[in-house]
Amino acid sequence: MTTTTPPRFSDSPNARSKSITTADLETNGVLNRHSANHPTYSVGVSEDKGTRRTMEDAHSFVVDFDAIRGQGFFAVFDGHAGKHAAEWCGSHFHEYLLDSLHANPNLPIPDVLNQTFHAVDQTLSHMSEESDGKIHSGCTAVTAFLRVEDSQGHQSFVKRPASPASDSSPTTPENAEPDAGGSAGSSESVGNTPKKDKSSSTSRIKKALRSIGGGSSKTSSPPAEAAPKSSKYTSEGVDVFLPPASARYVLYSANAGDARGVLARSGRAVRLTYDHKGTDKQEAKRITDAGGFVMSGRVNGVLAVTRSLGDSSMKEFVVGAPYTTETELCEDDEFLILACDGLWDVIGDQAAVDLIHPVNDAQEASETLLKHALSHHTTDNVTVLVVKFKHGM
Repeated sequence: MTTTTPPRFSDSPNARSKSITTADLETNGVLNRHSANHPTYSVGVSEDKGTRRTMEDAHSFVVDFDAIRGQGFFAVFDGHAGKHAAEWCGSHFHEYLLDSLHANPNLPIPDVLNQTFHAVDQTLSHMSEESDGKIHSGCTAVTAFLRVEDSQGHQSFVKRPASPASDSSPTTPENAEPDAGGSAGSSESVGNTPKKDKSSSTSRIKKALRSIGGGSSKTSSPPAEAAPKSSKYTSEGVDVFLPPASARYVLYSANAGDARGVLARSGRAVRLTYDHKGTDKQEAKRITDAGGFVMSGRVNGVLAVTRSLGDSSMKEFVVGAPYTTETELCEDDEFLILACDGLWDVIGDQAAVDLIHPVNDAQEASETLLKHALSHHTTDNVTVLVVKFKHGM
């Protein structure tokens, strides 16, 4: 469970993400630890404060998230008015997501993400109150959760002790703002429906896991009443679940603000997020309907983004409800880019995909995008996270 101990921040004005380490294969759930020989994907992260005096970005990733081989959590947090919100999210957002997943095993994942965003947002507001306003920063956020599922969208191959906090009936998150547009936190709030991209072909990720999965290599769906076969083993006291070859891989994204996620599918850029800016007509209407105003593209003349985590003094208008999407990965999906607006201010989605499409190494790909942003005179901090999906083995 997440703790309520007072947050600790360094004296440096720069946000600090947990140091990146590398393991041969097993990461044991450690934050920002690469798996050098992972069968499903590789991760690369690059960052620079650019021309700014301080660095207010943070990032995080967890390979084999929640002890399931092939799962992953990835995020970029772009701070403003200080480092604290972004730095705290970089260290703790994944813990809140894990708590929400375990406490609500039957809740649809977009709702779990929505609940997590609101819980984090509320925690940051409490931090601001307890610091007497000394910690008043906020951050935009783009997160992606690569989930391994059976054909019914569940994880019947995972057997864990039941959580006493589990909620067997899906409910609307307690802290969801009903005035954020549509169902709180969903992509309906910006006039779209979540993406549900499917392919009948066997994905490269399924192929990659076939050699370690304990089940059949068949791609047909198992009977609804029978859980697909899988296996598990223990690594440093943690049970690691190996999904069956029939498992599917679904990428759930959620963002608040203008940090962006882009999926490369057959060389084409597919945007998974929505830019919440004061220049957006629908967002501006939501703010004016709530009693605020937008001047020169800024909420109440101050903030350029209309959704964020933190910013407690503007919470009446700058909400934490995320935009969410859901995409089933297929063999055409090559890589994912998560980055703050320091990158997207100087390059478009398709140009970014084209730039790193020939680059096989995830770290080199992230560095390539970072160098492009700096050489094209971005005026902001830049953080780029690239996830490269591996071909079949």
